Amino acid sequence: MRTVAVVGSQWGDEGKGKIVDLLAADADVVVRFQGGNNAAHTLVVNGEKFVLRLVPSGALHDGKVCVVGSGTVVDPFALLEEVDALKKRSFLVGDNRLRLSYDAHMVMPYHRAIDRAREARLGKSAIGTTGFGIGPAYEDKMSRQGLRFDDLVDWKTFREKLERNIAEKNLYLKSVLKAKPLNGGELVEAMQKLRRRILPYLCDTGAFVADAVRRGQRVLFEGAHGTMLDIDYGTYPFVTSSNCIASAVFAGGGLPPGKLDATLGISKAYTTRVGSGPFPSEIHGKLGDRLRSEGGEFGSATGRPRRIGWFDAVLSRYAVRANGMWALAVTKLDVLSGIDPVKICVAYTVGKERHDEMPPARHALAKAKPVYEEMPGWSGSLNGAQSLEDLPPNARRYIERLGELAGVPIAMVGVGASRDATIVLRNPFRD
Repeated sequence: MRTVAVVGSQWGDEGKGKIVDLLAADADVVVRFQGGNNAAHTLVVNGEKFVLRLVPSGALHDGKVCVVGSGTVVDPFALLEEVDALKKRSFLVGDNRLRLSYDAHMVMPYHRAIDRAREARLGKSAIGTTGFGIGPAYEDKMSRQGLRFDDLVDWKTFREKLERNIAEKNLYLKSVLKAKPLNGGELVEAMQKLRRRILPYLCDTGAFVADAVRRGQRVLFEGAHGTMLDIDYGTYPFVTSSNCIASAVFAGGGLPPGKLDATLGISKAYTTRVGSGPFPSEIHGKLGDRLRSEGGEFGSATGRPRRIGWFDAVLSRYAVRANGMWALAVTKLDVLSGIDPVKICVAYTVGKERHDEMPPARHALAKAKPVYEEMPGWSGSLNGAQSLEDLPPNARRYIERLGELAGVPIAMVGVGASRDATIVLRNPFRD
């Protein structure tokens, strides 16, 4: 396989960055195709922690080309800050290691201001956004008011568009949201300085990816968020503002339809979500607190505590279908060590009806009650496990059961935070 997409099968935070980092060793090009810096991928390499928000996880491997595709919305200030931090640690060094699409849209400071003011105004009814301005940036894209990196090429035209947007957004901030307007002059000056640093990264990424595929290079597409946060397929309105499923690779990553060889879904051995919205298998009380603490379940981008739940096989089957998944990689199995029994949500009941598949009306999910299957737990550290045979028998049976319920093979099993703490059963670039 030469073109592989990695996507989340839950509500994001499944450990995609770690798996992308692992697969990037065999890839030539790594492409981010949607979302913005509201998604963060945490990686541990040689005991050193990295948090990547915009730059693809391939940046931690020498010689890999990292592409930020047209489907993304990019905060240019955050991007340069991340690039500088990586270079300071001797990563992403060399010419043309980072390619940024001319067609990607910019997240501007007024987007962040609007995002935060809206959430504050909604109070208890807030969606639970990161406040990074992603939704308002996608709104401008769809209403054809957005600023693309292509606009930076002609400074005079860009400045006119930016000043027009600032005037309109400030009026909205002040009159409707009752929030503080931005200093337009400072923003224009900052963008003029930033422009000189951004222009060298700009690239026709669609042509670049198509050429890489034509030449037989291995291209890895790195998704952000997860299937249940997809703007169309997720638990709307408690979702992100972009398509997160594998089909977004074609529109946002520059890959022609029919050219994707495999989609690898990433799932935790349990389930988490951040923010508001339905969560049928949610665990409350001391057990949820324990898993949150031991799993380090706090948002990489925001630091917010994640909600914790048992593995949800209904979600997994839905994600497998929506993405056409080839296999699943299960992360953080080690976090469940010492818990007995462990539970798996195998179905929902809504009223008197049982649902083995996702209810067609998403509002029903808020009323869904989990149907659990219990399995005996295991104890002891999983550190150092390199094969399924190295796992305790009950842990091995648990993994096998997850694959049976999801309906696809298990390709990888995470038994720790570091890059090498992964049992690799199948590698799409090698199998």
